[in-house]
Amino acid sequence: MLRLPNAPTPLRDDPSNRLGLDYSAEALRFPTLGYGIVDIHTHINGLEASAIWEPIARGYGISKTFSMSRLEDVPTLQERFGEALEFIAVPDWYAKDKRVGHGSDFLARIEQFHAHGSRIVKFWNAPRFIDFGLESGDKDLLALDGPMRVEQMKRAEQLGMICMTHVADPDTWFAAKYTDTARYGRKLDHYTPLRRALDRFAMPWIAAHMGGFPEDLAFLDRLLESHPNLHLDTSATKWIVRELGRHSRDEIISFLSKWSGRVLFGSDTVTTDEHLRAGDKLSEMGKKAASSESAHDLYASRYWALRMLWEGTGEVTSPISDPDLAMIDPVRHTPLDAPLLRGLALPAPLLRTLYCDAATTLLAKVPRASASSPRAKRATSSS
Repeated sequence: MLRLPNAPTPLRDDPSNRLGLDYSAEALRFPTLGYGIVDIHTHINGLEASAIWEPIARGYGISKTFSMSRLEDVPTLQERFGEALEFIAVPDWYAKDKRVGHGSDFLARIEQFHAHGSRIVKFWNAPRFIDFGLESGDKDLLALDGPMRVEQMKRAEQLGMICMTHVADPDTWFAAKYTDTARYGRKLDHYTPLRRALDRFAMPWIAAHMGGFPEDLAFLDRLLESHPNLHLDTSATKWIVRELGRHSRDEIISFLSKWSGRVLFGSDTVTTDEHLRAGDKLSEMGKKAASSESAHDLYASRYWALRMLWEGTGEVTSPISDPDLAMIDPVRHTPLDAPLLRGLALPAPLLRTLYCDAATTLLAKVPRASASSPRAKRATSSS
């Protein structure tokens, strides 16, 4: 029986390791499963950082990873990690012209990623897309049912790809960040474009982060019932640990049993070379670590927490700080506080489906592009 550690009091103010765990030693505590875990949702970037990440992932049982990596780094990452790392098509987030970067350039990149074997294309549609659009003079620039996105979905459909999307955000963000409903709407409003896309495009879809609504399993149940082409992934560790911890074990097992094969494991692990150095950072994500040691704990903490969630018994305060607690209740919490992590001890067949079989079955329906195909040759030559 895999028990969570008896450490009710945080040992240090480390946002990725509040309990002072030796994550390398902890990896050895997990049972050998007899199969590899498929992580359907990551962002593996940085050639140095990825070298730190890979043995951690392998040590925690990850055998196949799907990553939203920079297109420019894909050839090097492919050479380094081979079939263990597969890529999800994403736009150039650093493009100066958002209309081009998320429009015609993304259309071309979808082709180029596909030529590298990508079978999934990601459409990011968190409410912050409205801010991106307003900066470019068009509030609906990145709307999931807007003309630009529809063209990209058509291209994905032509290529036989799966669509992945991030819709909505945590309830905590709607309570504290998206309070301007005239600008952002209500959380439920963000599912209307998703439903339209699911009805219009029959290819498989993956809605990231438990469909953006781990807070409400009944809502997700209705969404899955209405759209047979929809799947969910379990990525976004802090969000998933916090919100699934508020449901009973029976509720979660009932949900996963009913939708067995349509819920896929994901971690949302993010690596970047910014994590390996101190000093000014270009992004908020880059600020999460400032040395190779802290980067190691950042990456390992996500796998540790998720495997403990799905396999462990008992409960412990999560080793990962969750600033959303302080955002909602700053009187009771600091940004370094964390919620309880409650082990679900999933039955073995359900665990295998979540960790491996759901993704394997889904991806078996989507063949990878042959490097010798005319389309692949054209796309590769233009990348």
